[in-house]
Amino acid sequence: MRMRTPGDAGSGAVIAVGVLGAVASLALASVAVATVLVERAVVAGAADSGALAAADVAAGFSTGPPCAAAGEVVGAVGVSLTTCEVNGTTVVVEVTGSGDAVGLAVTARARAGQPPGTGP
Repeated sequence: MRMRTPGDAGSGAVIAVGVLGAVASLALASVAVATVLVERAVVAGAADSGALAAADVAAGFSTGPPCAAAGEVVGAVGVSLTTCEVNGTTVVVEVTGSGDAVGLAVTARARAGQPPGTGP
């Protein structure tokens, strides 16, 4: 039979509270990381769509300025067009999302158009 010392009473509760605090901290950190990953996917998709829209305009499949088409497409997703470079029928766009939940800005870059060296 084990004898208890008077100072051991309640020590299990302190350990349980510590373990629960650590688990809660890890859960909150994983939610923050998941939020950033989702925002990154949204911003990358907006960059791809904006680059494709601008490349269609640059190639003559649609009318208007290529960068305006890219800005319209990425604006519909809720991100902002940072840069737009047109070189012939090739377009490179960079977009930035707000990342409101965590406060980090998420940036993505996309290129669309004909490969270098080929053209109409």
